[in-house]
Amino acid sequence: MKEPFDIEPFKAEEVVIRQTVAQVKKDFAMFGLDIDFPINFRMVYDDLFRHVMYHVYNLLSGNLQKLAALLYQIDIGEKEIMEAWQEHPDWTKAEVITELLIYRELKKVLFRSYYKNYKLQDLPEK
Repeated sequence: MKEPFDIEPFKAEEVVIRQTVAQVKKDFAMFGLDIDFPINFRMVYDDLFRHVMYHVYNLLSGNLQKLAALLYQIDIGEKEIMEAWQEHPDWTKAEVITELLIYRELKKVLFRSYYKNYKLQDLPEK
């Protein structure tokens, strides 16, 4: 998938993945979906992917309205899904949606972290 910035380095950072899991849990909980991880679990991207894809797959096969509402909440459009699927024709629809969903949630976490640490006095004067 074409990504405006590279998230690969962040996929291995446990702190970022934990924050992404928290964001995913929050957004999924709004739709009665529980992303459950063991408390002492070492967070890695692949495990997050597997847990999220389980729900995406179930929604694709059983509740498209809830999936559409979830994707709307997270801000993933149909056009974005179709473009990603064309880029990765060997992926299932559940894999494409899961990757887009986690990417979007991870991006939220990174932007929040950036702006939390951003200070106006660090701006160069004109």
